[in-house]
Amino acid sequence: MRKTAIALAMTSLLSSSAFASLDLEELRLPKATQAIPDVVNRYQALVDNLDEKYRQQKDELIMTKMVAHQGERLWQQAVRDVQSGGQDDRPLYWSRLAMKKTLKKSKPAYNMADWQRSILLKAVEKSSRGFSDIHFDDDSQIRILLTGFDPFFLDRNIDQSNPSGLTALALDGYKFTVDGRKAQIETVMIPVRFADFDQGIIESLLTPVYREKSVNAIFTVSMGRDDFDLERFPGRNRSAAAPDNLNVLTGASAQSPKAPMFDGKPLYGPEFVEFSLPVDAMQSVKGRWKINDNHTVTTLSRGEFDASSLAELQNATSVNGSGGGYLSNEISYRAVLLGQRFNSPIKVGHIHTPKVKAYEADTEMAIVEQVKEMVKAAATRL
Repeated sequence: MRKTAIALAMTSLLSSSAFASLDLEELRLPKATQAIPDVVNRYQALVDNLDEKYRQQKDELIMTKMVAHQGERLWQQAVRDVQSGGQDDRPLYWSRLAMKKTLKKSKPAYNMADWQRSILLKAVEKSSRGFSDIHFDDDSQIRILLTGFDPFFLDRNIDQSNPSGLTALALDGYKFTVDGRKAQIETVMIPVRFADFDQGIIESLLTPVYREKSVNAIFTVSMGRDDFDLERFPGRNRSAAAPDNLNVLTGASAQSPKAPMFDGKPLYGPEFVEFSLPVDAMQSVKGRWKINDNHTVTTLSRGEFDASSLAELQNATSVNGSGGGYLSNEISYRAVLLGQRFNSPIKVGHIHTPKVKAYEADTEMAIVEQVKEMVKAAATRL
């Protein structure tokens, strides 16, 4: 009798553990559903399919593979959608959150511990961002990796899009020819969350790329200012007071910049690094927006100025890199720094796109087209 009572208590404990609390991104789903129902529900069939399988599957290993597969299906559907004229990055973002909500709130087919659910959540995160879908053709001679970002500042505009995310979806798998050589672009989507960066998401993505020399160039892309900016000197420190998508603030400021974390310690590296993509080729592209070779940085001692070289910045403390003091600057810094540590010949750089308010389909597609032409122009020098 006593053993039966203990078993029942353990079953109850595990059952209560099967329902995890939603994070702030997931808690925005009802507001988004009310504001942009067609966007949020565009891939509802995939979410429902995940829910059905989640409630039925009793094998833990098969469950993990199933969840990863459903995430990859979501990524591939979003890519197909945009490349067939969908013109919207937002359904991917909101459907990913709906899948995560399902994994947290639907009752699985077996008593699931928190660590097991964590594995499933990571699986759907990685696969729905394209991380498991980077496949270059064997005969591709110029290989390019491009990253975009999720929408952000959603408490300001719940219907916010991100042209860099749309660019990633539009260019995934894109193939073209450069002087008789076959070129191919593969893309991934990056979260707007400080914790993911601190836990090494960029290093995890790029370490095998650098180790295996599997690409010729890496383009990181984010939404920025009024025109296109090629961010010449990424800085090490965070300084923006802006929150991430979980409304986390780093405590950094222009007066007190802070280094990001990696492996539980402040990220070690020089205060500034340098863009290595072929700037002149990229600036030769004609389009709606000017393409700036942006040298503007901010240091503690000198404030804001246009730096002429890395040598000029050697003894400075970075406040803003050319890309600012937020995650768009940081992704570029981490990508360049990691390449230096591998002594890699891979060219790396960051493109800030023109900004959009909420969602502007025609403007964003024009941005995508100009980024595509910049990448193609750069490929002539790779």
